[in-house]
Amino acid sequence: MGLFYNTKHNARAFLSGLTRDPRHYQIAVLSSLIGLGLFHYAFALPWWHVAACLTSTLGTQAFADKLTGRAFDPRSPLISALSLTLLLRTGSIWLSLTAGVLAISSKYLIRWRGKHIFNPANFGLVIMALLFTGAWISPGQWGATPLLALLIASLGGVVTGRAKRWDISLALLGSYAALVFGQALWLGDPLAIPMHQMQSGALLVFAFFMISDPRTTPDARTGRLIYAALVALIGFILQFGFHNSAGIILALILTAPLVPLIDMQWRGRRYHWPQSIRSAHKGVYHDDPQISAP
Repeated sequence: MGLFYNTKHNARAFLSGLTRDPRHYQIAVLSSLIGLGLFHYAFALPWWHVAACLTSTLGTQAFADKLTGRAFDPRSPLISALSLTLLLRTGSIWLSLTAGVLAISSKYLIRWRGKHIFNPANFGLVIMALLFTGAWISPGQWGATPLLALLIASLGGVVTGRAKRWDISLALLGSYAALVFGQALWLGDPLAIPMHQMQSGALLVFAFFMISDPRTTPDARTGRLIYAALVALIGFILQFGFHNSAGIILALILTAPLVPLIDMQWRGRRYHWPQSIRSAHKGVYHDDPQISAP
């Protein structure tokens, strides 16, 4: 009887851990989007690119965790690897490997008061695209269709809801919508144009799966709303003023250094990932190199 009770209790604890941590939802959704891209949109994703992104992100995380004395947790680097797989394109396995190393290294090397500044996947994407002509960001691959937009928004809403970061996603989309609709009205363009722009798969993936990262967004809601509007404005200027289709992705890395200033102005509770289901035995896992298990 005791064995049955312990088994049932452990099963409940396992399921509770799965449903409480938003990273599990994000891993499932990003994996599904990669599958959708491969089988429906015919993305050119060679197996070595996927393998290199996974190997380099997980390997760099494991190495850094060993140096800092933390227990290795594959969930966050796996999300970075999936994001790089979705948006980075290159013809070189070495560049794919380098992107993963840069992404994860940024969490440990570029920090302010115990908080990493840059979204790892965003950092890896942009730095690779700037430094190497053989690597580029591919936001246009998703196209812009109402059904895809509804699917990404629905799945993204689940992820950001679990992470309690739906506010920054909606603020970004609302600010961006105001800009593109305002531009259409100013120029006398039909409203079908901004409607089409708001259905961009790349924009929605960015809004729900990149800027919403709770570990690199401002801690206070007021700060997140202001930050989202700033990212939307800079992304809009880069895309339509400088004709860069990856403007919104570039805007995130340009504005990330402002997050510590926003946190000092509007103070809020810092986000930590939910405790691991093994925390009772192994200690608490946090996705922060300067916080180790007690």
